[in-house]
Amino acid sequence: MVSSAEPIISVRDLTAAYEDTVVIDNVSFEVLRGEVFVVLGGSGCGKSTLLKNMIGLYKPVKGQIVIDGTDIVNAAGRRYRDVLRKFGVMYQNGALFGSMTVHANIRLVLEEFTSLPAQAMDLIADMKLSLVGLGGCGQMMPSELSGGMRKRAAMARAMALDPGIMFLDEPSAGLDPITSAQLDQLILHLARTLNITFVIVSHELASVFTIADRVVMLDKDTKNIVAGGRPAELRERCDNPWVQQFLNREAVAGRGD
Repeated sequence: MVSSAEPIISVRDLTAAYEDTVVIDNVSFEVLRGEVFVVLGGSGCGKSTLLKNMIGLYKPVKGQIVIDGTDIVNAAGRRYRDVLRKFGVMYQNGALFGSMTVHANIRLVLEEFTSLPAQAMDLIADMKLSLVGLGGCGQMMPSELSGGMRKRAAMARAMALDPGIMFLDEPSAGLDPITSAQLDQLILHLARTLNITFVIVSHELASVFTIADRVVMLDKDTKNIVAGGRPAELRERCDNPWVQQFLNREAVAGRGD
């Protein structure tokens, strides 16, 4: 557990909606530098919506999302581009370009956002692949990779610009238990050795209890956070019975989400 760390992300009074339908309402929390922070909740509670607002894909109805001192909601121009470079994103399906090799997928980020020499870009792409355990796989196409390898390749691409923050959307989705456990260990290794802050949307409880320093749980009915803290402590001692049932994988009468 990260201790004595300052917040690197502050979400303040955030409300997000699709047209006239409010999905999350007046949500506030902080993410500490260097921690693995997980957003939990049932289907339709707004986990993915929250993530998309935090990475700038959607603009919230109101509120602030302060990333390393800059409010991404109100930033514009160069200031906005600078804050975007502080984080990387790994989408649930990897989102690799299928017509490009794995190496080229990573190199593309460097081509778009740096003026490095070609040899340096090649070296960095190879280094990022080695960092996630895919050394020697650079010339493979995404279609030749297993599900776990695609996730690792997507993570390597997200780290191309050496971000201090990584946003991961359902990293364990679709993986078998062994591959999922290996990905969990990679996340922990990167967090602890490189001091990367991870913000992860997940519903895979085995992974959550393995990697998360802290969690927040969103609720579809209240459209807000109903619990937050260390996952093991919430499972054992949270005063909200639904939270305990969720974390213990118990059936909940009347809640079909």
